Amino acid sequence: MKKEDCFYLGKIVKKYSFKGEIIAKLDTDQPDIYENLDALFIDVSNRLIPYFVEKSQLHKSNLLRLKLEDVSSESDADALLKKDLYLPLALLPKLEGNTFYFHEIIGFQVIDENFGPVGHITGVNDSTTQALFEIDHHGKEVLIPINDDIICSLDRTAKTVLVKTPPGLIDLYLD
Repeated sequence: MKKEDCFYLGKIVKKYSFKGEIIAKLDTDQPDIYENLDALFIDVSNRLIPYFVEKSQLHKSNLLRLKLEDVSSESDADALLKKDLYLPLALLPKLEGNTFYFHEIIGFQVIDENFGPVGHITGVNDSTTQALFEIDHHGKEVLIPINDDIICSLDRTAKTVLVKTPPGLIDLYLD
């Protein structure tokens, strides 16, 4: 399995018991849907290694307690600390309406109610406080905040995102 065929689920943050159980911090708004996993992938030296899950249960809000097959001691668990967890993209819950996964909207065309066609989304910058659409407008990068007040609609069939940006925002990038 390749990383591009998967989504980031979370990170192993600590050991739970001397029997090899671990605690993973999940990167999701809905941790309960991942409580009964059969298997997952762990990034070990930039390779996704499959692990079967013997037992899992939510541990506080977004923490998942895991007992993995063939991880039966503290030293086994130590080797997995701070490793990233992944699942196949096919396991992502389907979203509807204006909600979307960042990877899903790459290539979508952005149309502003006032400006018109802005360009195609080339990426999402989520390293800042406010996530941003990275849009290619004839070779120039335009950044638009991903915000419920700005996104009017999303059409998965037409692969378009209709936005209403504050006056002058797009022009800042084009002057």
